[in-house]
Amino acid sequence: MIFLAITPGGLKDALREAARSGATVWCGADAVSEEDFDALKVGGLTRFDYQLESRDPLVLADALDTVHQHHPGEVVWVEAAAAKR
Repeated sequence: MIFLAITPGGLKDALREAARSGATVWCGADAVSEEDFDALKVGGLTRFDYQLESRDPLVLADALDTVHQHHPGEVVWVEAAAAKR
């Protein structure tokens, strides 16, 4: 299973779940700075060098395509925004 984290909070949640399950986590540049990413030294974490938080459909499609190239056939869970009421 692969998690695609979009926000810093989503990354924190995904890393917590990955620690329990052994899942792989990918995230956008806006979920963690390059400096903090380098300091994390977490196995199974990959950081895109572009932002995902705008949730632009084309950008997310590109990110998912990249994830699928590296993890063919794996289920990818994408962080979603809570519905506004």
